[in-house]
Amino acid sequence: MARSVFYSFHYENDIFRVNQVRNRWVTYGNQIQSGIIDHAEFEKIKRTGKKAVENWIDSQLDGTSATIVLIGAETLYREYVQYEICKSLHKNNAIIGVYINNLSDIKGMVCSPCNRHTVIGYYSSGKPAYFDEVADAIYDYRIDNGYENLDKWVERAIIIKNARL
Repeated sequence: MARSVFYSFHYENDIFRVNQVRNRWVTYGNQIQSGIIDHAEFEKIKRTGKKAVENWIDSQLDGTSATIVLIGAETLYREYVQYEICKSLHKNNAIIGVYINNLSDIKGMVCSPCNRHTVIGYYSSGKPAYFDEVADAIYDYRIDNGYENLDKWVERAIIIKNARL
């Protein structure tokens, strides 16, 4: 069954790596349905203000059952990535972290991984919410063979999330 998912990532640093994951859909098959916005389109939305970006994110999350956070060196520190994760949690999406730092960028370079134990928001009690504590699963795209396993990771994370509800 095809799932509709939302992809969260740091555009400036990781779009070349993200496109390697996106291109998987073309060669491996479309078990996961998603759109990744064009940079120029996102910049146009950003120019209209923070609320417009948040509204766009909210609309992109509609109809999704999982959020895949494609993690490079700085991803979990990004304001909109944190917003996307928090909104995904509120709508009970499964959260899957996928390290892409081992994929080469346009210059053939890999990067250091972002710390999975990063604060991505705060609970109403004021307690920090750490990514590794809210994620239903965390993988490495290269080491864990994301090309063949991404669909399985999504299904597994949804089962885990539903068991918690």
